[in-house]
Amino acid sequence: MSIPRLHCPTPLAEGTEIDATPAQAHYLGAVMRRSVGDGVHLFNAGDGEFAATLSAIRKDRARFAVGPRRRSPHPTPDIRLLIAAIKRDALEWAVEKATELGVASIQPVFTRRSVTDRVNTDRLTLIAREAAEQCERLDIPVIAPAATLEAVLAAWDDAPILVAAERRDCPPLLTLAAQHRPPLALLVGPEGGFTEGELDVLLLRPFVATVALGPRILRAETAAVAGLALLQAVAGDWTTRAME
Repeated sequence: MSIPRLHCPTPLAEGTEIDATPAQAHYLGAVMRRSVGDGVHLFNAGDGEFAATLSAIRKDRARFAVGPRRRSPHPTPDIRLLIAAIKRDALEWAVEKATELGVASIQPVFTRRSVTDRVNTDRLTLIAREAAEQCERLDIPVIAPAATLEAVLAAWDDAPILVAAERRDCPPLLTLAAQHRPPLALLVGPEGGFTEGELDVLLLRPFVATVALGPRILRAETAAVAGLALLQAVAGDWTTRAME
């Protein structure tokens, strides 16, 4: 029987007891059919991951007895995804996969060709948390509220941004990514790409460079996954041993 793994923002320490959230209690009792004495794994970025047991459970209430630490905390490389506000299902899929790929933060961006003017940040945060629980990472990526491209650039901290620009003559992403270390961001545009005006505005910033993702035109969500995989391979944590 697999052991449920749950994110717990409450400080974790061996020998303590903490309350589950109502959603966690419902999940463990009604969905997973767990009972008192069954094991769970609790984690957060600051404390790491701990073995725990259910010391009480009833309807929407449960309590955990925290046992020994299984994994110590370790930093996540500051690799970021900026992605245009695309269709809901595609954006949710991209957030799930970006979380699995180890991205540190995700910023939805409104562009001229965005197909929506609303992004449900709470829903995306829930998807990211569930993906983190499944893929065994210790932290959850920050999901920033959606903002216009202009607002994102105005508030940016000058970390390099590599812009996927499939219709411009520019170097491969792999070539430029190998020249950087985190913090580092990938910016993916909407279906149809950025307008020429948007690309011109982007390239006025000294920290922005355009890159190519191969000879084919990719969907926005595919470009996000492909680009993040390359960034993790050459500038992220894919060269470290798993589950250290």
